Amino acid sequence: MKRAAGTVIGSAVGDALGAPFEFGPPGAFSARFPAPGAGGEMCGGGGWDPGEATDDTQMAVLVAESLLERGGLDLPDIFARFQRWAAAEPKDIGLQTEDVLSNGAPWDLAAAIHFQVNQRAAGNGSLMRASTSAVHFAPAGREATMDAARRIAALTHGDRAAWEGTAIFHELVHVTLEGADPLAVLPDILTLVHPDHRECYATVLAPDWHPDRATEFNGAVWPCLGSAVWALRTTTNFETALRAAVDLGGDTDTVAAVTGALAGAHYGLDTIPTRWTRPLHVPLPGFDGRVLHLADLLDLAHRLEG
Repeated sequence: MKRAAGTVIGSAVGDALGAPFEFGPPGAFSARFPAPGAGGEMCGGGGWDPGEATDDTQMAVLVAESLLERGGLDLPDIFARFQRWAAAEPKDIGLQTEDVLSNGAPWDLAAAIHFQVNQRAAGNGSLMRASTSAVHFAPAGREATMDAARRIAALTHGDRAAWEGTAIFHELVHVTLEGADPLAVLPDILTLVHPDHRECYATVLAPDWHPDRATEFNGAVWPCLGSAVWALRTTTNFETALRAAVDLGGDTDTVAAVTGALAGAHYGLDTIPTRWTRPLHVPLPGFDGRVLHLADLLDLAHRLEG
């Protein structure tokens, strides 16, 4: 339970911690907060209140509530919740996700149509929201959790690269919740990735890869996942992993959200600083003004694991 809750809370914390630094330069977080543990890091800014989660966590909550209320994976229901949320004009929403949710096509065609027209749909938008679904499907095992990841990703992302990245993430959470070392099992997970995308993911998930070697902005799914795994690999606790992730700059909220999920699963809920969880809150635009706080997210994680 500590690992499952760590996954959900860790992702939300990373999201809120990284949001004020989004699209900023590398090193901006440490420049402002040079001493680890000194406090004040959940600072807000850039339109975000201190501790306010972005679209990353908002969409993860929508996925979670659909899974719980529908008793399993109901893809049309998830898509409808996404549409309701997007129509309420959230503070932040990815351009691709917004187009897919508003192009008027049915749930099972909207993302494919977007990809057919644009030929680019490998953003990290399906990866950023996957913490809750990863916890829910982990008990079902490797095949089931990776299949669910691909199907949920495909709701908004027509490029299979996004499906495969989300599937890898799901399986990393699965093995970590079982007590295994996620870094040690990466080679085995890569054998299950679609052959067209296996080499790319093998590159960014290799032990010697560094985010400086990324060939795309970390708003793309490959370097985003690679950066999160790098942050986990090169640090020794939850806080330093999150600092490393935000210090990369760029798409800081999502890189930190993915890092936070992996680090939270690995180190457990108790390792997440309370000064980061205390102000945490998740508004849900389009859902009657609801705002979730730490206790709500903990309850959600408990029921997802159930």
